[in-house]
Amino acid sequence: MLREIRERVSDPNIYRVYGTTLALGIAYGLSLSVLTVYLDQKGFGKLDIGKLAACFAVGLVALSLPLGALIRRFSAKWTLAAALLGYAATISVFPLLDSFWAIAAVRFLDGASSVGVWVSSETILLTRARREHKAYVTSLYAIAIAVGYVVGPFAARVVTAVFPISYAFGVSGVIALATSLYAALRIERDAADATHEDAHGGAQGPSTSALGLLARIKTSCFATFAYGYFQVSVVLFLPLFLMGSKGILKEQTILIPAFFAAGMLLFSNYAGRIGDRLGHLAVMRVLASIGLSMILAFVFLDSFAWMCAAVFVAGASLASISPVSLALQGVISTEYSRATSLYNAFYAFGILLGPLVSSVLFEAKGGAVMLFHLAALWIAFVVFSIVFYRDDPAVLRRGEA
Repeated sequence: MLREIRERVSDPNIYRVYGTTLALGIAYGLSLSVLTVYLDQKGFGKLDIGKLAACFAVGLVALSLPLGALIRRFSAKWTLAAALLGYAATISVFPLLDSFWAIAAVRFLDGASSVGVWVSSETILLTRARREHKAYVTSLYAIAIAVGYVVGPFAARVVTAVFPISYAFGVSGVIALATSLYAALRIERDAADATHEDAHGGAQGPSTSALGLLARIKTSCFATFAYGYFQVSVVLFLPLFLMGSKGILKEQTILIPAFFAAGMLLFSNYAGRIGDRLGHLAVMRVLASIGLSMILAFVFLDSFAWMCAAVFVAGASLASISPVSLALQGVISTEYSRATSLYNAFYAFGILLGPLVSSVLFEAKGGAVMLFHLAALWIAFVVFSIVFYRDDPAVLRRGEA
């Protein structure tokens, strides 16, 4: 396994990005695992907590589009270091605030810093990865994120067992600060940042308009929008559906995210390799078809064991779409900073819109209808991917167009 990774990933800067991603994932896991409990202890109600989550999503949306220009001006390396520093500052000051609007402002800046980290990291990876291994590289990136999110909550339990819960945010800030310094000192500025050339594919040529770029990477953008929309909606509302409609105990629902993450960890790398070999869009279409069937299964399953199995398969399929869709836009366009910025704008918009629509449907029609509408979103993506199957360069290589 390690030998295969070394053969496919030869640039040391890619491993350095993996390191920053893993460390930041731990920092995220530390803070997010105690965030709701901390806000509840501060006296914020569920509605206020939901509004604060929306402020985070608005921060994601607000900065995602300008990031392409910032990266071209300052380089992906320095944008990454600055975004990590921004996250360190916002998460460190968070426990010092009491008013709703002050915390809302910090959550907005948290979202803006986070999307800065994502876009700059992904720009570095796509710039430095070889064309034939982009999905493989991005799948390892997704694994680094997932491992960090798994380790972070366990670290939070250790911290909160010894110190007040607010200390978890300080530890998260320290990790982010160290990660920022590491990125600034160890990651090299790519020549592609200054010359606008693909490190492995030659010159990019003239820049296209935003609409022209969107037309080229639209399938990737739809996929990441659907995943952001689905991911946050499920995290917020699936436990409520299981407890209210299926009689699942609260303690059991805590295990659900672990099975989802396990599916992604075990399969995303295989999905990436298959995508690099057979075509990214075709693999995404199959994964979406499998995943939406698992969403529908939840409406009819009653056994908790079978529910865990369905969540595992959903994680292996739908979560694996994320790195494959990122790789697809990386092989369609070599304008990595602009394309990745636009790509993450759709992801952020999905995060913002998903919980709003899902909450309205859940409240008015129940959890089953909410799940049906999530399945319908993935069905729409499958149809979209069939209509625009030529968007995948693999189709042209096979002479199918």
